[in-house]
Amino acid sequence: MADRVMKLASERAVVVFTLSSCCMCHTVTKLMQDLSVNALVHELDSDPRGKEMERALLKMLGGRGPAVPAVFIGGKLVGGTNRVMSLHLGGELVPMLMNAGALWV
Repeated sequence: MADRVMKLASERAVVVFTLSSCCMCHTVTKLMQDLSVNALVHELDSDPRGKEMERALLKMLGGRGPAVPAVFIGGKLVGGTNRVMSLHLGGELVPMLMNAGALWV
């Protein structure tokens, strides 16, 4: 299942795995929208294999914290809400998005 996650994660410069009922997922996707990033949002609860993918994401995240949101930038796992918000507040997220071709400023 990790292969499927990685395949989906490489389909666009920014991919966010979410659950429709997750408020933190909404926060991260809204941040991407506010930054004018056209992220691919993959809602796991509308995928028949979503539970398996969620378990794979949790393993990829080291087994700690929630599996979603899981943000991939340039095909690489960045992390969840805490990591993305820390990068944003530290001024590191925008350069990362630009390097991945997800943002033109």
